[in-house]
Amino acid sequence: MCCLFGIYDYNNYFNKKQRNTILSILSTECEARGTDATGIAYNANGKLNIFKRPLPAHKIRYQTPDFTKVIMGHTRMATQGNRKRNYNNHPFAGQAGNTLFAFAHNGIIYNDVRIRKDKKLPDTKIQTDSYIAVQLLEQENALTFQSLAKMAETVDGSFTFTVLDNSDNLYFVKGDNPLCIYHFVREGFYIYASTKEILDKALKRLRLNKRVHKEVPSRCGDIIRIDTDGNITTSKFDTSALHYNYFRPYRCSFYERFCDYPDCDYLDNEHLQIVCEMAGAFGYSPDDVDCLLAEGYTPDEIEEFFYGIEE
Repeated sequence: MCCLFGIYDYNNYFNKKQRNTILSILSTECEARGTDATGIAYNANGKLNIFKRPLPAHKIRYQTPDFTKVIMGHTRMATQGNRKRNYNNHPFAGQAGNTLFAFAHNGIIYNDVRIRKDKKLPDTKIQTDSYIAVQLLEQENALTFQSLAKMAETVDGSFTFTVLDNSDNLYFVKGDNPLCIYHFVREGFYIYASTKEILDKALKRLRLNKRVHKEVPSRCGDIIRIDTDGNITTSKFDTSALHYNYFRPYRCSFYERFCDYPDCDYLDNEHLQIVCEMAGAFGYSPDDVDCLLAEGYTPDEIEEFFYGIEE
């Protein structure tokens, strides 16, 4: 799976060099979840900028300008769309009414082709399944809690989305994929990544782990907005139609589901349980194991993939 990451320095606590160092270390830790491409989005000089390359994060040299408050990032493990065609990589650019925005996704959308047909959305050269969410927001002609909720309730699959608009509002749309956000209240910044394990490793390397901070609560169905003053506003979307609710009522639901069928030889249930338990050591969650199984990977292939990350 992919990894979302970023920082919202609403008090301009860090200087340019410090901020770029944070991005470098944080995104490199996010390679545990994807090395096919890396991208960031930020506002500077009145313009929304997107920089992305089909490279692993450790090969990226970040040069964000002075006084940039918020940087939204993504490291990619490609499932749909050739990474070498850079338009397939995250973040994606969009426009909803007068609002320009950048969009990033961790997860898989299964019904993108059907949505494009049913909603009569235009064909695009972008092959990545995630882009359908951008088109849905553009069709709504507004970037609001309501339009984000409608988009999240339309797509089928697994997801957590981040959206940055050209007024420095940063949105998190929390589906069934992981997300961890820390708030350093005294210094005046937020920092986030897809998993707590990745974020804690990055903070340790940055020597920020011993500073007082608190985790921002985020649950499936939450929409969270951070504004330029560092204030949080929240809303909800209906999760009843999520792939999560039908197929994964428990942690690592594929394991639970196939345990109900003792004659099924497709999965080694004991082996799959071990793979689910070891996922966290590689920056993944049992939900990510579900997604890989849904993509057709076997437990053996998933385990080989995990160990391949460390080589």
